[in-house]
Amino acid sequence: MMKVETVTGPIALEQLGKTLSHEHFVFGYPGYSGDSTLGRFDYNHALTIGIQVAEKIMKHGVKTVLDPTPNECGRNVRLLRDISIQTGLQIVCGTGFYYEGEGATPYFKARAALGPAEEEIYEMFITELQNGIEDTGIKPGFIKLASSKNVITDYEKMFFRAAARAHKETGTIILTHTQEGTMGPEQADLLIELGVDPDCVVIGHMCGNTDVEYHRRTLEKGVRIGFDRIGLQGLAGCPTDQERLAVLVELLKEGYENRIFLAHDSVNIWLGRELAVPEAAIPSIVNWHPTHIFENIVPQLRSYGITEQQLEILFTENIKSLFSTSSKFVKK
Repeated sequence: MMKVETVTGPIALEQLGKTLSHEHFVFGYPGYSGDSTLGRFDYNHALTIGIQVAEKIMKHGVKTVLDPTPNECGRNVRLLRDISIQTGLQIVCGTGFYYEGEGATPYFKARAALGPAEEEIYEMFITELQNGIEDTGIKPGFIKLASSKNVITDYEKMFFRAAARAHKETGTIILTHTQEGTMGPEQADLLIELGVDPDCVVIGHMCGNTDVEYHRRTLEKGVRIGFDRIGLQGLAGCPTDQERLAVLVELLKEGYENRIFLAHDSVNIWLGRELAVPEAAIPSIVNWHPTHIFENIVPQLRSYGITEQQLEILFTENIKSLFSTSSKFVKK
């Protein structure tokens, strides 16, 4: 029987249920830890907020959330485990690093100047996948990769190559970040060139791009894509939800519902000091929360003629299909 690793242990594929494929319970831009005097992390507060959020999305029938917080951006598997234990929400964490422009680059750049950093990145991936994260025994369910706007940098390519190697050994699926919806086809091409099964790949944040043909070109490579920043509008290069919906509906009418994932990329707790959001930016984030899709987007999809069967595929069947791809790699 196929199993999926969660923060409370492996579950059967059939237990995944309705899933949000890209949400962050906590997230911090690298450097947040240096502001700890004024931005001290309150574990109990984060746990309380996490429980509240989990309960809200579970009221919409969600059973599972994928939390792709990169290793250097505050990934906290103990917190995720406690949220899961107290609510029953199944949470799948990942292993991986963020893109160069907003990630923690000095560590592996320094190691690359002195030795085989790519080998060390691979060792990090394979050790966490096989043995667990730190001393928790919690195993990631996927590898997180990321690239910059309009380029996959040499630094980022180290992670792509290491991830491809780990994927080929374990069958672990790969979730990616595209900056402002760029480099989707290029990410797919690079991973396929490195020997990754495209069926095991979700190219993330593709909803940052409103060119339908761009999405078709990416999908034709055999990968899956994420419309997983829904609700974030006008910031970080994001289009409006209405622009996203126009593209999504077109792709669904063309029959791509079995290759698309929906989520928000929401952040419940920002690590470090609380962000001061300018009043002018509030309309851009007012709907950036993990129930927005169910409360506001799904009704619109129905009004455009998207069927209940298609919605079931988007939220329930696709996640099972994605994780089932690792069965190809099980050694007989």
